[in-house]
Amino acid sequence: MDSPRAEGWLRVQVLLDRAHFSPGEIDGIYGSNTSRAIAGFQEHAGMDATGELDGATWKALTADAAATTVDHAIAAADVAGPFVALPDDIAAKAKLDALGYESAAEALGEQFHASPDLLRTLNPGARFAAGESIRVPNVIDGTAALPQAAKVVVDKSDAAIMLVDAQDKVFAQYPATMGSQHDPLPIGEWTINGVAKDPVFHYNPDLFWDAEASDEKAKIPPGPNNPVGVVWVDLSKPHYGIHGTPEPSTIGKTASHGCIRMTNWSARALAGAVSPGTPAVLRE
Repeated sequence: MDSPRAEGWLRVQVLLDRAHFSPGEIDGIYGSNTSRAIAGFQEHAGMDATGELDGATWKALTADAAATTVDHAIAAADVAGPFVALPDDIAAKAKLDALGYESAAEALGEQFHASPDLLRTLNPGARFAAGESIRVPNVIDGTAALPQAAKVVVDKSDAAIMLVDAQDKVFAQYPATMGSQHDPLPIGEWTINGVAKDPVFHYNPDLFWDAEASDEKAKIPPGPNNPVGVVWVDLSKPHYGIHGTPEPSTIGKTASHGCIRMTNWSARALAGAVSPGTPAVLRE
C-alpha cells in the first residue's frame, strides 16, 4: 500500500505496536498516543520526529508486511472468567478474592492490545465464547522479543516511557500517565528495586489527597482490574513505581496519583526488560 488511508489508522496502530512503539490501546482512531508513537518510531528510524505520518514513515512502517488482523479461535482459557461487575468502593473491593475481568470482550481486548469496542466492530454479532473464531489485531507478545534495557526513561513532556540500550538508543516506547498537580512526578535519577507480578495493592488513604475522610487502609486483591494492574515495578523513590492499570483507554490522557501508569500489556513488556538495579530516569 502507498498510503495509510487504504486501511486506515488501525493498520498504523498495529504496525507501531509490532515495532514496540506502542500507540496504547488499539482503537483504530488517530490521537495523541498514536502521534507520539509515530514520533518515537521516526526517531528510532533516523527520521525527523514530526509525529506526522508522511510517505517515508509509512514506507518504513510497512517494511513489516504482516496482516493488520488475523483470525483467532477463542480457547476456553481465553474466556474462563468468572466475569463479574466490580464495585467502585475500595472497601468493597478489599472483600473480593480477585479483581478479574468484567467481560470476555475486556479479557480478549487486553490479550490483543485492543479496545473492547474495536473487537465488537471487527466482529459484529460475536458472542466472544469458546470455540468462536474472531478477527483480532495482529499484535505480538512484546515480552518475547525485547532485550534487556540499559535504562528506563520516563518523559513527562512526551507522556511516554522509553527503553534504552547500552548505546543510548531507544528500542521501545510506551504511552504513560504520570503525576498530577497534587502528586507531581518525582523528577530525578532512581533505580528499579524489583518487579512484582499480580501484586496486591495496599491502599493507604494518607497517601491520597482525594481520599474520603472515612477511608481506611485496605488490602486490594490482585487481578487485571487491581488499581495497579498486573505488574508493579518498584522504584527506589519510596511509594513510587511503574505499573499497569484497570483502565487502558485512559493512559496518556489523564493524571495519576504520582506513580507511572501503563497499559497492562505494556507493563508486562517493560517488566521483562528490566531487573533490579536498572536505572530509571524521570525527566520533565
